[in-house]
Amino acid sequence: MVQYQQKNNFNLITFLFIIMLSTLGHTQIKRMEPPFWWSNMKLSSVQIMFYGENIAQYDMLVSNSIRIENIKKTENPNYIFVTISTKNTSAQDFIFSFIKNNKVAFTQKYSLKARREDSAMRKSYNSSDLIYLIMPDRFANGNNKNNNEISVTEKDHREIPGGRHGGDIQGIIKNLDYLTSLGVTALWSTPLNEDNDESYSYHGYAQSDVYKIDPRYGTNEDYLRLSAELHKRKIKNVMDYVTNHWGLKHWMIKDLPTKDWINQFDNYTQTNHRRTLVHDINASKIDTKICFDGWFVPSMPDLNQRNPLVLNYLTQNAIWWIEYANLDGFRVDTYNYAEPSEIAKWTKSITDEYPNFNIVGEISMRDQAQLSYWQKDSPIGKIQNFNSNLPSVMDFILSDDLLSVFNEDDGSWDKGMTKFYDNFANDFLYPNPNNLLIFAENHDTHRLNHVYNNDIRKYKMAMAVLATVRGIPQIYYGSEIGMAGNKDKGDADIRQDFPGGWEGDANNAFTKEGRTQIQNDYFDYTSKLFNWRKNKSLIHSGKMTHYIPENNVYVYFRYNDSESVMVVINNNTEKQILKTNRFQENIQNFTSGKDIISEKSFDLKKEIEIEGKSVLIIELK
Repeated sequence: MVQYQQKNNFNLITFLFIIMLSTLGHTQIKRMEPPFWWSNMKLSSVQIMFYGENIAQYDMLVSNSIRIENIKKTENPNYIFVTISTKNTSAQDFIFSFIKNNKVAFTQKYSLKARREDSAMRKSYNSSDLIYLIMPDRFANGNNKNNNEISVTEKDHREIPGGRHGGDIQGIIKNLDYLTSLGVTALWSTPLNEDNDESYSYHGYAQSDVYKIDPRYGTNEDYLRLSAELHKRKIKNVMDYVTNHWGLKHWMIKDLPTKDWINQFDNYTQTNHRRTLVHDINASKIDTKICFDGWFVPSMPDLNQRNPLVLNYLTQNAIWWIEYANLDGFRVDTYNYAEPSEIAKWTKSITDEYPNFNIVGEISMRDQAQLSYWQKDSPIGKIQNFNSNLPSVMDFILSDDLLSVFNEDDGSWDKGMTKFYDNFANDFLYPNPNNLLIFAENHDTHRLNHVYNNDIRKYKMAMAVLATVRGIPQIYYGSEIGMAGNKDKGDADIRQDFPGGWEGDANNAFTKEGRTQIQNDYFDYTSKLFNWRKNKSLIHSGKMTHYIPENNVYVYFRYNDSESVMVVINNNTEKQILKTNRFQENIQNFTSGKDIISEKSFDLKKEIEIEGKSVLIIELK
């Protein structure tokens, strides 16, 4: 017989009445989040939010052996937060009954589902991967029927640079073989959750429903299908998660559960963006408050993670997506804009549940010590008794260098190749430099090919660095076919549509036959480089020795106990000749080598000749 937990003793008639009503409609409940949960989670309880008009007027009962740990009501009568214990509870359906005046007003079924086998120990992305970043609205349109979905405001206007262009999940699925041929092993898509802003909603960072895929991209079920199709091709699915803010159109922002659900001032206050305030021992209190509590932009209310209900909501939502969509990792937007102590708790909750799960935070700092502060177990953070628990950070310092150095023909003391040398000389500051996300560009920067005026030689040099130094390389969609974009013209210029993603496009760059010759030149180099890297453990986890650049030529070695690769980058416009005796400590007993791209052989007992503005990646034999 079904058992009920209850504060008061109900008679048998009441009990039978509850059973009878268990299939009634639930028109009073407009939202229930999470919509379901899982048994056998390390997190031993789940807090379920019920939303509906004046729902707080009801008491609650729950069926079966489920135990209510806590019922939280706020100043807004439209919310109830109910925490149930899931410890030692099997997968099952059970019934919440909403009681008023000792009578059941309505009921709601809730489900605990069975987890995937070994779900907690899922693998994640690491330094063996190549991450491919796309903006789904600009990648490919695979389903014209969802372009003008009636449930959201902004419709398809491809003729508007900053409008919705119609790219969707089906378009991604349609072109996954293209990613495989490129050597991609992980896909990072900018947010796919619903963003119902009236304009510029395509970027997805002003989310209006964090449990729902934007209908212009598809459905939740389509996202599951994408994840499954990626895994068939051994490509990992990395979700772009936002902890700092939501959009003004988020349904909870329109009816706040508590006044302090978001950070609010008497008048609109924008963050000062001075993230150094996190560790600044001389910072003023008002500057610090504005830093963390100010809004990113007027359309993105700043979430207050110090409110335990908010922090728990964000934690459960993140775990829900991992479990539901079988995710392989997170990239977290504006990670260090959130309250540091609270975002560290959020991160630890996730990695406690999934010990191998990688999370990279967007930490847009340009100083190695400041970047290191935010990586898990940082010796810098330890000075202030702070541990972010964040496994990975984005190496913006290397990105800035990759977007500048190949235009610097002057290789003097602090210019040109010396920038790379100085950056890697500071790797001792990071607790795990191999788990840094490295990139030349992303959806917020100039396009690499714009900076280098589509000089393919400089593109190749940048890609060669990404493919051979420590860290997890990430490339940005379309650059591998020569796409360029000037951020000074606006974000739309660096987020153009991938050619061939729409019916009627002039050429289809997803296929060799559809690409132009120059597009194939870019693609073929990138594909050969990263497919070579895919199986090279000495790049993924080997050691590095580098040599002080001379005459704007930088040489470094990646090696392990059995293999060695010599990388030579000539940033001069003229040919250079290198004497190899300087590098004998790494060359050792190797006598020859072959460049992985040109397949040209080199005698390591002789001088190495390298053309201007070029790179050699020499496997030693």
